[in-house]
Amino acid sequence: MDLNLLPLLIAVAEERNFRAAADRMGVTRSAVSQSIRRLEDQLGTALVLRTTRSVHLTEAGAALVAALQAPLTEIGGALDTAVAQDIPRGHLKLTATSIAEPFLSGPLLADFVRSHPDVTVDVMVTDEEFDIVAHGFDAGVRLGEVIEKDMIAVPVGGDQQERAAASPAYLAAHGIPAHPRELVDHLCIGWRRAPELAPHRWEFVENNQPFDVAVNPGFTTNDLRLMIRMALAGAGITFAPEECLKEHFDTGSLVPLLDAFLPAFPGFFLYFPQRRNMPPKLRALVGHLRRFRALRNDIAQSARGAPVS
Repeated sequence: MDLNLLPLLIAVAEERNFRAAADRMGVTRSAVSQSIRRLEDQLGTALVLRTTRSVHLTEAGAALVAALQAPLTEIGGALDTAVAQDIPRGHLKLTATSIAEPFLSGPLLADFVRSHPDVTVDVMVTDEEFDIVAHGFDAGVRLGEVIEKDMIAVPVGGDQQERAAASPAYLAAHGIPAHPRELVDHLCIGWRRAPELAPHRWEFVENNQPFDVAVNPGFTTNDLRLMIRMALAGAGITFAPEECLKEHFDTGSLVPLLDAFLPAFPGFFLYFPQRRNMPPKLRALVGHLRRFRALRNDIAQSARGAPVS
């Protein structure tokens, strides 16, 4: 049985005219006629009575059409529902690195949730690197340099800058390092992604040449907030994104160090697999992110006295 013939029978039954049914289905009149004849041959019974002036269903044809109309109506409703899914709704599952301050600071996500009440958002904060598709995430937020090349990446904020910092009390007791290599003689507060991995090496640039320093931290953790708290308590020098330290620089509770060796670099990106038809909930987040970033840029330009775009 060729099920593709059934919609043609429905069209003939509703239009009561082969030419009108053909126009509705986008085929020729002869194609409709041949299809109905083929369907009758497959069923072994007449379904349509044709005259030069009109088309009528036989008793068997009317019974078949009546039986088909209910499920086809349900299918049409299901298709309408699928089209309605263009409205952002559903569960949006995200993952972000713990240092993605522009994304995790609160305002961006809070504004998105307020603007899209039919979308529930679940954010897993982790510094583990894994395949977001295999683990069922819609998107992730990471530094651009660690995102796979086959992903679509949308900037979350501007360039980032790592900063070394310590409390005034620590610097008064231990001195201020003039060069990154002097850090090996200081108490350092380090970060490691997992217990079995070595502490993260601190990266610097001198004369346009990158280099790193394997500090020997006396205290190590995988929690950025704890690193900063330890630095505030005078435990040593720590190393973190500028946005995580800025409020402490502003109050003077932490002092920036070695700035000449720490240029800016590309920052955080929202990334997701390339899709021909992006889910509306993810498309809404991407659009919101771009508008939010443009607004922040305008505010920053205004604060500097520059013309707002």
